[in-house]
Amino acid sequence: MSQRIRLTFTKQGALRYIGHLDLHKVIERTARRAGLRLAYSQGYHPKPRLHLASALPLGFASRAEVMDLWLQDEDIDPATLPERLTRFAPPGLRITQAYPVDAKAPSLQQALRAAEYEVTLLETDDPTPARQRLDALLAADHLPRERRGKAYDLRPLILEAAWLPPDEEGNPRFRLLLSARPGATGRPDEVLHALDIPREEAFIERTALFFD
Repeated sequence: MSQRIRLTFTKQGALRYIGHLDLHKVIERTARRAGLRLAYSQGYHPKPRLHLASALPLGFASRAEVMDLWLQDEDIDPATLPERLTRFAPPGLRITQAYPVDAKAPSLQQALRAAEYEVTLLETDDPTPARQRLDALLAADHLPRERRGKAYDLRPLILEAAWLPPDEEGNPRFRLLLSARPGATGRPDEVLHALDIPREEAFIERTALFFD
């Protein structure tokens, strides 16, 4: 029998530029260095059972990533895992929480409903135009967009948006709560595009994931 453990962790610094599949490998290596025995999938090509809740686009930071992993050792106390794993993790990866999950519980991907982001504008001396555009965006009934050649409406994917106090350097910031349901996922970079804000002029950090 194996034990299913849910981890929350950060993805900061240079680790922001590690892709989804490479992040799996990083966490797998970290677990091995920490002396954990990972459980494997069945079949001809068994792989460690590691399931991320949601892929994070390249360049995005996060303080609230969530992953399930299965361990062969049932007697490990999950409370010891954050310190144990972080000790062997690369810079930018810090395990903040670990707790057991029922093996039959729905997958993270099935249970995910929304994601929260903080967007910091880096090249904005006067945030007034951005504020006005965000107000207009929220007032719109529809925001027709295209993703991978398919038309969709961005507006219902924006659940909430609100301005935050400036950061320590005085940069304006706003919060986005976006839908993250299967087939109905909002992306903050697409919101930036709708606001006419170049992606390279903003720092995006995922701050929370919400599940059923």
